[in-house]
Amino acid sequence: MKDYLPESAKGRAVKKVLNEALDILTAVGIPVEGEPLRRRERMAACMMAVAGVTKKWSEAKSAEDGRHLKTRDVIPFVNKHFEESISSGSYDDVRRKDLKLAVVAGLILNSGDNPGRATNDPTRGYALAPDFAALIRTYGTPAWAKSLLAFNKNRPSLAEALLRKREIERIPVTLPGGRKLELSLGKHNELQKAIIEEFLPRWGYGAEVLYVGDTANKLLHIERDRLKELGFFELSHDELPDVIAYSKAKNWLYVIEAVHSAGPISELRLMELKKLLAGCKAGIVYVTAFLTRKDHARYADQIAFETEVWTADRPDHLQHLNGPRFLGPY
Repeated sequence: MKDYLPESAKGRAVKKVLNEALDILTAVGIPVEGEPLRRRERMAACMMAVAGVTKKWSEAKSAEDGRHLKTRDVIPFVNKHFEESISSGSYDDVRRKDLKLAVVAGLILNSGDNPGRATNDPTRGYALAPDFAALIRTYGTPAWAKSLLAFNKNRPSLAEALLRKREIERIPVTLPGGRKLELSLGKHNELQKAIIEEFLPRWGYGAEVLYVGDTANKLLHIERDRLKELGFFELSHDELPDVIAYSKAKNWLYVIEAVHSAGPISELRLMELKKLLAGCKAGIVYVTAFLTRKDHARYADQIAFETEVWTADRPDHLQHLNGPRFLGPY
């Protein structure tokens, strides 16, 4: 059995049974390893609470056995048996986070005693699906491997389904040179797409994209050699902007921050960037980009002078903050 809780401070016996629960969930296709350590512990403990198991898997009970546990009842069970101290007011976390994946996968039935109850009904009960209960009763016995094979035979893995969903839900982006990229979903990446496909063709003087970071992959596209030639700062630095582009015609390097929820080029950020880019051989153009003018208004008083502001909802216009030039390095 794999150790899913390597950093757990829980007692040895509790840690062992929680690891067994996570081993079961993983075996039936629940992507537990993508969850934080504390979430794994709680997922395991809450599943065991619904099953009525503290030590022996042979004791697991399902909806057919009449065991239906409300979220308010899950918490004291977990606190008593698994060295937790979950607040009684955290029952919503049990529903939305701790039991969510198992419910989506059909391993735990939502309101098993009365499927017609509303989602936020506090009397809503949770119960193990009968076939899942039958499976986990065999855990640790010679029958486990055969039972698991039969259980998974015609059952889609939630981990695989989520992976396919993530692969489908992407934002296609075309770089100036024609290369295709795919960004993960999100407003921040929608803005990065607009910067590459709308801002640079209008204001980039033929600029090529040297770097763009995806919210899920910080180094999605990076031209290390070109940046090194231009004297850009060490690429392992955690102060990388969102998009970097270079215009050979102007010898300008565009340093662009895509702002959806935080991070405009403030006076402090500008000072940091100038220090980092002191050895750059190109002129630097600093740009803060927003999806809308409304977004810009929220940060207008934070943006540094001698920088540019662009909003995707009016791509043909650029706002210049002071300085003797409209667009260009200082």
